Amino acid sequence: MIKAARRFLVFTFLLCGYGATAYAGDSAPVIDGADTAWILVSSAFVMLMVPGLAFFYGGMVRRKNVLNTIMYSFTALAVISIQWAIMGYSLAFAPDVGGFIGSLKWLGLSGVGAEPGDYADTIPHGAFMIFQMMFAIITPALISGAVAERMKFSAYVVFIAIWSTIVYDPICHWVWGGGWIGDLGALDFAGGTVVHISSGVSALAAAMVLGKRKGYGRDHMPPHNLPMTLLGAGLLWFGWFGFNAGSALSSGALASSAFVATQIATAAAILGWVWIEWKQRGKPTALGAASGAIAGLVAITPAAGFVGPMSSILIGFGAGIVCYMAVSLIKPMLGYDDSLDAFGIHGVGGAWGALATGLFASLSVNPGGADGLFFGDAGLLWKQIVSILGTGIYAFVVTYVLLIILDSVIGLRVTEEEEQMGIDLSEHGEAGYTN
Repeated sequence: MIKAARRFLVFTFLLCGYGATAYAGDSAPVIDGADTAWILVSSAFVMLMVPGLAFFYGGMVRRKNVLNTIMYSFTALAVISIQWAIMGYSLAFAPDVGGFIGSLKWLGLSGVGAEPGDYADTIPHGAFMIFQMMFAIITPALISGAVAERMKFSAYVVFIAIWSTIVYDPICHWVWGGGWIGDLGALDFAGGTVVHISSGVSALAAAMVLGKRKGYGRDHMPPHNLPMTLLGAGLLWFGWFGFNAGSALSSGALASSAFVATQIATAAAILGWVWIEWKQRGKPTALGAASGAIAGLVAITPAAGFVGPMSSILIGFGAGIVCYMAVSLIKPMLGYDDSLDAFGIHGVGGAWGALATGLFASLSVNPGGADGLFFGDAGLLWKQIVSILGTGIYAFVVTYVLLIILDSVIGLRVTEEEEQMGIDLSEHGEAGYTN
């Protein structure tokens, strides 16, 4: 009798538990462990891209500036993490205000916790926030490639804190947070406009405001450690799978499709860059292969979740050629000193990727996207062009004005003597190498 009663109680408990679970599933989003794990791992992948960028950029400067260049990326991890937690996330993703910016609803991450948020039903709101934080961190770090070897470290720290607030956060909101570009119907799967066009165009503005390095165009300024640059490119490539596949916000078929597109486009971009470099200069270079890889990663970023494998090959190969031309032909013709080609790779590559999304996107790959020009809908291409122009013009103008103001208030450049000595010693009092 007692055993029967126990069995009845256990059965009743399980039945009630099942009923409660089913009811919760019907009435509210439920956290999925696999999706949450994937987003947290992807966040860690994207975080690894920051030291990857530090190595990539660090190897390309002269040895007297290697630590300072690495510090640009490493410091962004600290500065933007705090900015994002205090107000950046709210400005980018809180409920829309006029199509331009988010409200202060989530100021200080208030209300951002373990429950599903507004942007993903199967992961905690906090997981989405931390994933997006990593995007916010690496974006201003990319700009440092244009100002390497001549910008004061203190000015850089102030600049990225303000830039993220008045440039990155609004653009992020426009595209992903309920702003006007998202409402327009333009597509950006993982950050072609949000990350790469915004940082690349801002890098061009920064190079123009700061002016050329001492001896630029006269002195030979080769990369001091190409193995370091190749290591950085490899780490960036690895981390980019979190960047692109993680942007599916689940561990399902869409993440798999984006992963495949990322790998194929990057490989094709290396071939595109090396091919045209070999043809023009007579020899393929390790720096060219590394640069081609980054160009391909940049270009496939907006398209990764919307295009198939064969389209990825065309996007990647095109990125290798287009970015090579921007670096090797356009930069010398215009005469600006973008030290590590942030504009030529990220600005131009991001624009090509956003444009290519309007050409190659297919509903057969992602029913939540749209068809591009080559799949029957020219409307998407025009939307992509509008998003490119809107993002680029805003980022350039605001960055240019911001840097002019900062230059007049705190100064942007180190002195000629400090630049000659090397910024490692003048700004940090230490050297990357002892012999």
